[in-house]
Amino acid sequence: MTIPSNREPLASVISRHNLAARHALGQHFLLDPGITDRIVELSAPLTGRHVVEVGPGPGGLTRSLLDSDAASITAVEVDPRAIPVIEELVAEDPARLKLVRADATALDLTSLCPAPRRIIANLPYNVATPLLIGWLRQAAEWERLTLMFQLEVAERICAAPDSEHYGRLGVISQWCATCSPIMRLPPGAFFPPPKVWSAVVEITPHATQPEPVLFRAMETVTAAAFGQRRKMLRGSLKKIGGEKLLAAADIDGSRRAETLSIEEFDRLARCFLKASAA
Repeated sequence: MTIPSNREPLASVISRHNLAARHALGQHFLLDPGITDRIVELSAPLTGRHVVEVGPGPGGLTRSLLDSDAASITAVEVDPRAIPVIEELVAEDPARLKLVRADATALDLTSLCPAPRRIIANLPYNVATPLLIGWLRQAAEWERLTLMFQLEVAERICAAPDSEHYGRLGVISQWCATCSPIMRLPPGAFFPPPKVWSAVVEITPHATQPEPVLFRAMETVTAAAFGQRRKMLRGSLKKIGGEKLLAAADIDGSRRAETLSIEEFDRLARCFLKASAA
């Protein structure tokens, strides 16, 4: 495909559209095409894939996606100031790029494009975690998610058991997918610079996914277990079954949540679901 060589610099686009990043929207824009191109390269292969981008802002990553071999790109944007910016990119390739004016937290992204689907996005920091949990609930519908998070959130997603960052988010994420950090970026890579480093995480859903009722059971179990993570499990899980639940899952009640493996949390969730249905 032909890559436009006369695109306006992103800094100029931001100025022309008065698109200063807003803290309330969790916006930190990526302006360096070398970085956005690299994110897209790390997402390969994209041939025949339908990509959803959430929060395109001034369209830096959108440009790199347009320059890829993706079959289609759907940009979901809630900020009305960014709509004219993305519409200018739609004009470049209206057959492949579609703009959806909506709040991604209230939208079923699977309805926007056919399979095989991917999400590639520099997520707004303030809604990144709830967005991820929502997408994991329907992980079977996605081939891969390549997502930018604050570094601390990325570390929680990928953390191993019995480590500093291991918690509820990591358990649910790794229960549904293989999660790997693939790029780290300093604050200076963004405009305006955030106060923390950021990281791109590759999330590849497992071939087999839990049923919705089991997913809800896992949410309940992990919320209880990590809600009082300093307590032994017999105490933190007391309200949802305590010693009886732990015995059914063959887990020592004197252990703490951060020591349990993903497989042990899976056993707990299945036992909790079975007990709840009894």
